[in-house]
Amino acid sequence: MVSNSAATIEGYRNEVVNGPIVRTLLKLGFPLMIVQLVQISYNIADAFWLSKYSDVAMAVPRQVWPLLMFFNAVLMALSTANMALLSQYVGARRYGEASDVASRFLTVSTVFGIASGTIYYFIRYYIFKYIVVPPPEIFNYVMDYSAIITFDLILTGFSITYSTILQSVGDTKTPAVVGGISALTNIVLDPFLILGLPPFPMMGVAGAAIATVLSRLIGVVILIYLIRRKFPDLRIKLTRDVSGEWIVKNLTIGGPFFVFHASNSLAFMFQNGLVNSFGVVVAAAFAIGFIVIEIADAVIWGLTMPTAIMVGQNLGAGNLRRCRSIAITASLSIGVLTAVGALVVYLFRVPLIAIFTSDASIISEASSFLEIFVFTIPFFALFFVGMSVGRGSGHTSVPTALGILRLWVIRVGIGYLLAYYVGLNSYGIWIAMALSNVVSGVAILIWIKYGNWVKPIIK
Repeated sequence: MVSNSAATIEGYRNEVVNGPIVRTLLKLGFPLMIVQLVQISYNIADAFWLSKYSDVAMAVPRQVWPLLMFFNAVLMALSTANMALLSQYVGARRYGEASDVASRFLTVSTVFGIASGTIYYFIRYYIFKYIVVPPPEIFNYVMDYSAIITFDLILTGFSITYSTILQSVGDTKTPAVVGGISALTNIVLDPFLILGLPPFPMMGVAGAAIATVLSRLIGVVILIYLIRRKFPDLRIKLTRDVSGEWIVKNLTIGGPFFVFHASNSLAFMFQNGLVNSFGVVVAAAFAIGFIVIEIADAVIWGLTMPTAIMVGQNLGAGNLRRCRSIAITASLSIGVLTAVGALVVYLFRVPLIAIFTSDASIISEASSFLEIFVFTIPFFALFFVGMSVGRGSGHTSVPTALGILRLWVIRVGIGYLLAYYVGLNSYGIWIAMALSNVVSGVAILIWIKYGNWVKPIIK
């Protein structure tokens, strides 16, 4: 007799493997799009309340984010490898092996989460002092924020693990709802902790970090409870059985993605350093510009994850021709939807920027950034579809190589040349960022269409 949990997993699988591509893509992606919009609302609220505390304080989270990304690189690599393994085992109906993979994933990610958080705390000063180099006006804010956010780094290991397991099964709704609850909690806490609404004292930037940590903790607790209740047949536990085969698979699949995420984060640190070299006005404009762009990005984050799930499960089920169709359909759909979002951002760019600052120089710089960058977002969307195809199929080398080219060669290298040697200053940085999207998007679309990635990695 099949248990309710196994029947539920089977139901998710059948829809992913046999359902209409566009409908399944939208059904899986819609909850993630909603939670991304909620997350964007949190980012907007965070920046808004920080701007009420100080005109330049909203730039602080953007300074800290690349270093957090670097320390999350191992966790993201583990997520990539285990997304491929779990989704393909589910597609092949090998649920016992999926449970073993999930337990090893939880064990190793827990160890790395604690270790990375500890190391991050003790070396962060030197990274910000000598690489990122925030403007003097916000350096102390950055140190306060980064110290508290250490705890968020540790909790992220649990959040990524349980979300990846659920998404691999085909359940995108549960992690989306939990992410929404976490983001809404953060939105509610922000004004109380940042501005000191009674009964709390004014904590400024530190208050924003505390709100983030508390909301993440609530989300992790809910995720653990729900996955145990909804899928008891997925026996997820800490284990000593971390097999050599699992380690090799993670190194083979996740290794390129580790290189990608680690090199990306370093590139973003150097990019921040380049932006910061032009002063606090440009740094603030850069932060505001990216907050506004996230409105158009909601479609990207919502629909690229289902692409990985659908590619992985269909490879496991042996539906090789369908995999290529999924990737191409996702590219076209996400590209068009993202173009609509980019147009909306362009049309309302000045009012959106004015939400966060009344400083004319910051408004002018942020508007210049958006005018150059915003219409290249659809190419950025194509690049992320390719990344998801790599995650689902387990073939990650080509997307990794293109990601390194995109950031190191074009954004950092060409950006530096245009800014300093050509003399375009911050305008040169914005041009290089736009160019990086176009080149990487076109290149990865060619790989999606003609690349040799349509083959499973499980035996």
